[in-house]
Amino acid sequence: MSILLGTPISKFYTSFDASTDESRWPVLICLLGGFRLLKAGQPVRLRNANKTRSFLVCLAMEKSYCVSREAILEMLWPNTESALASQSLNSLVHSLRRLLSDTIGGEPPVIHSDDCYRLNIDAGIGVDTDWFEALAFSGEHQERSGNMEAAVNFYRAAVNLYRGDLFSNLDTQSMIVGESLRGKYMTLLSRLADYSYADDDLRICLEYARRLLSLDPCREDAHRVVMRCYARQGERTQALRQYQLCETVLRNEFDILPEAATTNLYNQIRLNPDRLADLSA
Repeated sequence: MSILLGTPISKFYTSFDASTDESRWPVLICLLGGFRLLKAGQPVRLRNANKTRSFLVCLAMEKSYCVSREAILEMLWPNTESALASQSLNSLVHSLRRLLSDTIGGEPPVIHSDDCYRLNIDAGIGVDTDWFEALAFSGEHQERSGNMEAAVNFYRAAVNLYRGDLFSNLDTQSMIVGESLRGKYMTLLSRLADYSYADDDLRICLEYARRLLSLDPCREDAHRVVMRCYARQGERTQALRQYQLCETVLRNEFDILPEAATTNLYNQIRLNPDRLADLSA
């Protein structure tokens, strides 16, 4: 399942900038770092919260393909008589319309057609996972076009939007999507660290590299970035300790040694202290 590419994209994505102002969305479903439902940027309290949350998460995860009524009934009311379950679903959809439609021009937030349900993204229903991927995609497009400053602005916005891993019920498909989003987030952190280092903004570079290592302590590229930053700042001992940390983590996790590039950097810092300021990424 693709969250962005290949899905119908709301008109609110078509003139995109690098803002992460949540109030730009009439309705925003947030799945990163926990579930939130926002209306014009403000949190919404849900009636029948568990069922409504599960329903919205299901649609947000599958909005490129309509979710069948049968699948929703089975998910939300698995042991309920069919007529009663259908009545409960109708009531849930109606309550969402009363709750949210005033901010999307009276349109229904959930569309029911051909015995399937989908989010009305064209009316202004946003999902933060889509938003994150749109920002990342826009940054990659700008980078390919040679506009690195614009690319970095999009990457920073995407990273700021990523408040945590995907909220889901931990089914296999959700886990796959969650890992894909997490991987994209780590890639963006790495790119931003490299850019900040090249721009000699070592404090910000260290921040991005440390965030990356907090997610994956085995990322040798991030360890090397931290080592270079410390060395450039004249903190040679800290740079050498970072290598030892990297070596320990890799040995404990996988019983392997650091890559040659990491060891060569360590030796360069250890043996040529007079040339530390010349270290390149």
